[in-house]
Amino acid sequence: MTTLTTAAATAAHRRPRAAGMTGLVPTALLLIGAIYCLFPVVWVLIAATKSPAELFSTATLSFGTGFFANVAELFAYRDGVFWLWALNTLIYAGGGSLLSTAVSAVSGYALAKYRFPGRSAIFNLLIGGILVPSVVLAVPQYLLFSKVGLADSHWAVLLPQILNPYGIYLARVYATAAVPDSLLEAGRIDGASEWLLMRRVALPLMVPGMVTIFLFQFVAIWNNFLLPFIMLGDDGKFPLTVGLYTLLAAGANQPSLYNLILTGAFLSILPLIALFLTMQRYWKTDLSSGAVK
Repeated sequence: MTTLTTAAATAAHRRPRAAGMTGLVPTALLLIGAIYCLFPVVWVLIAATKSPAELFSTATLSFGTGFFANVAELFAYRDGVFWLWALNTLIYAGGGSLLSTAVSAVSGYALAKYRFPGRSAIFNLLIGGILVPSVVLAVPQYLLFSKVGLADSHWAVLLPQILNPYGIYLARVYATAAVPDSLLEAGRIDGASEWLLMRRVALPLMVPGMVTIFLFQFVAIWNNFLLPFIMLGDDGKFPLTVGLYTLLAAGANQPSLYNLILTGAFLSILPLIALFLTMQRYWKTDLSSGAVK
């Protein structure tokens, strides 16, 4: 009996240690992944602080003394074309993500809560659309916009971003989980129209999912390079990605532009960080439970 008690105590003592060791592995992997993702951002931050002379003469992770001079030179470059690129990017990302979120929310809600012929086929088609790389669609989209005279315009970059299969998929999944059928039926019994139910009941419950769709789409459009690179020829309509690429191409003959490129890349990251920190509070869970009660 004493032996059994001792063995049980020993096993109970080892179990927390084993559980702790098991938990260290995923934590270590996540830490390595975080370092891998954040190191380029840290490097860009450090490089943006260096003057042209310091960029190639100092240690990689040592800060420089030319950040404010780089910012002033970047803002003055070609009469402030960086601001124009930033404004274009904000129009593409802000307008495209807002329209895409609205279309995705309405479409996802309809696919989740209504039964109609071809519903499964449409959803399967959307799933297939997620698997198609955007690079495959870029050239056909350019040819289509050229035929209707919209190539080299803001619409050529904005319109293709509105219909996002992945956003519709997320909206459908979230609407299925967050909008109870019993709540909709109660509204119908009270005489509410379908439009009123969607506007007053479904969409408020779907706000966390819509925020997620908005953030994903905003980041995707903000970082998009290929579509505007193919669609646009006027550098006055370039987003930051294509504009900084033109600086990089010019930097082959003017090495002093490398500091402007690094500073511009760092400044282009800041709005994304601010957006995520600002909109985190909208990621709330269990909103529907309070509504049902």
